Amino acid sequence: MQVVEYRGWTNNLLLTNGDVELIATLDVGPRVIAFRLPGGFNVMKNYDAMMGGTGEPEWQIRGGHRFWLAPEDLTRTYFPDNRPVKWEQLGLHAAKLVPPPETDYGVQKEMHVALAEKGTRVTVTLRVTNIGNAATDLAPWGPTVMAPGGMEIIPLPSKRPHPGHVSNAKTPACYAPNQELILWPYFDFADTRWTFGNRYLFLRQNVNKGPTKIGLAHRMGWVAYLNSGVLFVKRFDYRDGAVYPDRGTRYQTFSNEDMLEMETVGELGTLQPGSSAELVETWELHSNVPEVRTEADVDRVIRPLIEKL
Repeated sequence: MQVVEYRGWTNNLLLTNGDVELIATLDVGPRVIAFRLPGGFNVMKNYDAMMGGTGEPEWQIRGGHRFWLAPEDLTRTYFPDNRPVKWEQLGLHAAKLVPPPETDYGVQKEMHVALAEKGTRVTVTLRVTNIGNAATDLAPWGPTVMAPGGMEIIPLPSKRPHPGHVSNAKTPACYAPNQELILWPYFDFADTRWTFGNRYLFLRQNVNKGPTKIGLAHRMGWVAYLNSGVLFVKRFDYRDGAVYPDRGTRYQTFSNEDMLEMETVGELGTLQPGSSAELVETWELHSNVPEVRTEADVDRVIRPLIEKL
């Protein structure tokens, strides 16, 4: 673990176990700005014009993995995380990153990153504490901005046939929905970036097309992004009975001409003064993964990688 220069910033924390590298900004953020195999392709988008900048009065997207608060609003969500970050080593390949408190909104954020002893697995924990004097409603939110040119793979719940006559139904649940799809106003069913299949949903990043976004409850436990032969996998849980923002979305995905975002959203609740909320996810990388175009390709190429860990 060492502090290194990265794209104009003098202070950035490099964590590596020899199998994977993670770089988090310390001059601003915290942001995980790079995630890659040693010497390999950074799966995360970096906005060139925003690299190395500090102290900007407005929020900067910059790229990488950031810590937001949901529901999205015009103020607290876009608090400019453009100040220096303190860090503390928590283990051989683990660190806690703490930005200055957001006193305007009475919250203190922390980002914890922990690499496995070997392999490419990393656990990312986003923790927010209410340091104000009044209760506040929020959910931790973890958007990861991916480099352009790839395809996202989202597994779907298993299908089942309509029971037909009521005598064929064991319970009312046989007639009930088992999938949720939330659409943003700029989503278009005619958009050719999307493929809605039987077992998977595909979203292809396209440098010639603007914003599109959907949300899902997503109980399947993982999503993936394949780009330049490198597969990025994000894993997270779903808790039945929990309340999630934006009409129940545990997972959201957004894309435009610059990038594709993979966004986990934590439970929405009322945080009392002194209390904290967390969002936990894990990432991993797989190299030399061939292009996939069909659901059969995913079953043959991607599924074995997902299921072996």
